Amino acid sequence: MDIALDKVCELILHARAIDVKEGLTDPASGSNPIDDGSIDSLTSSPDDATEDEFRDVIAGLNDDERIDLIALVYIGRGDMEPEEWGAAVRLAREREQASSLPTADWLLGIPNLGDLWEEGLSALGQSCA
Repeated sequence: MDIALDKVCELILHARAIDVKEGLTDPASGSNPIDDGSIDSLTSSPDDATEDEFRDVIAGLNDDERIDLIALVYIGRGDMEPEEWGAAVRLAREREQASSLPTADWLLGIPNLGDLWEEGLSALGQSCA
């Protein structure tokens, strides 16, 4: 992979933090964060920077690193086998060239992205642990 393992691991943490967020369920609860177990920390809000941070990290990557992240999704969700890494990278490059959707948007649309990246790493014999 052209992307460093520590970058992938950082992105896995960002993706998981985004995955657990949900929409506002009780906008005027009036409850105290201590009383409700700080459950509101799992609620998306306009001032929450989690997704912006993810986008910033993706934007800071070079083309080869972004393509590796896409290829890692293909491996992680079982679309391709680890032995097909070269083909996964070629397919990811084609996706990048043909799509008008930014990589960060495409990645954010994938449920359980962090888990897929972790599965892809595992299939390639790597780990964040």
